[in-house]
This record gives sequence, structure tokens and C-alpha cells, in this order.
Amino acid sequence: MGNHEGKGIIYMMKSALYDLPVPLNLSNFWNFGSLLGVCLTSQLITGLLMAAHYTADTELAFSSVAHIMRDVNGGWFIRSMHATGASFFFVCIYMHIGRGIYYQSYYMKNTWWSGCSILMLLMAVSFTGYVLPWGQMSFWAATVITSMFSAIPYLGVLLVEWLWGGFCVGDGTLKRFYVFHFVGPFIMVVLVIFHIMNLHETGSSNCLGVSSDADITCFHSLYTFKDLVWIVIMLYCLVMACLWSPDLFINPYNYIPASSVKTPQHIEPEWYFLFAYCILRSVPNKMGGVLALVGSVFVLYLMPLFPRKNVLKGFAHNFIARMFFWDFVAGFIVLSVLGGCSIDMPLSTLGPLATLSYFGFFAILPFLFIDWGFSKKSKGL
Repeated sequence: MGNHEGKGIIYMMKSALYDLPVPLNLSNFWNFGSLLGVCLTSQLITGLLMAAHYTADTELAFSSVAHIMRDVNGGWFIRSMHATGASFFFVCIYMHIGRGIYYQSYYMKNTWWSGCSILMLLMAVSFTGYVLPWGQMSFWAATVITSMFSAIPYLGVLLVEWLWGGFCVGDGTLKRFYVFHFVGPFIMVVLVIFHIMNLHETGSSNCLGVSSDADITCFHSLYTFKDLVWIVIMLYCLVMACLWSPDLFINPYNYIPASSVKTPQHIEPEWYFLFAYCILRSVPNKMGGVLALVGSVFVLYLMPLFPRKNVLKGFAHNFIARMFFWDFVAGFIVLSVLGGCSIDMPLSTLGPLATLSYFGFFAILPFLFIDWGFSKKSKGL
């Protein structure tokens, strides 16, 4: 029985990584899926190594992180790989999503929805991990973000107290976040497997956006080599960033122990959450801000429901749609920049405008690829 099970696993891996039929015209933008797999593996390994020395206690968490950095052999490098690797993870997943939008991969519904679920879980895992060092920025980020749930009618206060494990952010909060941060990545592995299985059922999209059944090749060796090249490049950049600047993506305030009586002058999340944080700040109403924050990610789930035109598709073949796409990308970058700035004039007026641009893209997207019947009919030769 064990021999048959082993052969079954080998066959599944072979069909997934070796004999998988893929289109011949995939560009380098299709390499980000493999890079995400490497990022997830790196985060799991470094996270497990740090978990052996971390203590989820408000009195000991900060000192246990300092112990990892100073006393554990190679601990500073492991933590830097974990912290910097999270940023690389989000760069790859944002590029992966951007490619999916540009080439309309969201019409592969199950694959897209599982990918959106991975993004949501990744954000939750990253946020809880940001709290674990129990520095000043960690403590106040947990306080501000969890307090948003109080805007939920009727159940908001109960939900916040359950997240806190009491009436304020404290030891119960830290322990809850640690458990979720530890278990979450393994749930993500299951979602990734489900994501890959759905992708293999539908087949990969391509630059033209049409069926490529007549022009396919095996994943190995063309795409394994291309993936390997980009994996080496990414790992080289990651290691160099960790060696040259180990605290590149660590907020300076997180080197100060958490204190409930001293509030940082400017509270901000990690850079990969800044776009959502700016959207939250741009809406004056608390409930409206929370809805806009959730909607900024949840709107991705609605994209497979948009009308579809069964011809050459994608923004690459539609000039007007391409303009809106790059406007959306620019709006995302502007939101991220503004999210890291203090709320002063004239920046305070740019936030709402960038928010409108962000949501406006999704509002107009269903109408960009509809055939309105205005095109001229081709005449016979």
C-alpha cells in the first residue's frame, strides 16, 4: 500500500512540474507564481527556526526577539530573511495579481478566487507577524487595526474584546496572534495546492488571452529553466538586502519596547499595507472607512463576474483599457506613498482622489470590453 501511495505522489508531482502542458508564448510575468512558492517556503523555514526561540508573552516577547538577534547563531540573518522576505512575498503577489488583471486571468473563476483567498490570508498572517516583536509600532498597530472591528454594528465590541483576549491589547492578544501566525501559513499551503489544482484543470492563460491547445509544450525543461533563473535572481537580491541592510524593512520604533502610555507620533503599517491604510484614512466616517478598507481587497472577488468577450482579450489589445489599467497602477502607488505621509494639506486632498481612482477602475472595468456595436463591419475583398 505504501509503495502505491509513494508512486501516486511521485506521479502527481511529475504531472504538476514535469509533464504539465503549458502555452509556448508565456512571458516572464508568468514566473511570479513560482517565485511565490519559493517565498512561501523561505518564510516557513525561517519562521519555524525563530519559533524555537520566541516567547509569546508581553513581558518576554521583545527580549526574546533581541535574544534571537544577538545570541542565537545566525539569528540576525534568519530574522532579516523573514522580515525582508515578507516584502519580497508581497512584491511578487502584487505583480502576480497585476499580471492576472492585465491578461484577464480572473475569468478562471476557481483559480482566481483561491488566489484571492491566499492574498487575504497572507495579509492577516503578515499583520499578526508584525505585532509579534512587541515593539512600539507593533503594539499601536495592533491597537489601531483591531479597534476598527468595533465599527461593526451590534457585534463589534464583542469581536474586539475576543481579539484582545480582554479589555485592551495585552498578553491574550499576543498569544492569539502568535497561534494564528504559526498556523496560518500551513493553511496557506493547502490553499496553494488547491490553487494549483484548479490551474491545472483550466490550463494557464497566455499573452493573447485565447485558447492555446494547439500550441503547447511541457513545463520541463523550458519553463523550469526560466523559473530557476528568476529564482536565483530573487534569492540573490534577498540575501544581498539582508547582508547589506538587515533592518531595511523594520520600523525604527519597533526597537523600542511596547508602552501603552507613549504613542508614536506617526503610526503606520508596513509598506505593503499602506494603500489600504490610506483608503481607510481618506474616508471621514469610521464605518465607511472600514468598508472601503475591506472593499479594496474584496473587490477582487467580483472580477470573475464581469462580462466577457470571447475574442482576443486583455488590456494589451485595448488602448483605452490599457490607459485605465496604468492609471489604476499609478493610483495604487500614490495611495501607498500617501499612506506613509502625515495628513497635511495638500496631501489630505490627494488621498480621496486616489481612492476614487482606485475604485473607479473596478467600476468601469466591466464596460471596457463590451462590444457596443460601434465598430465597422469588415468588407469582403
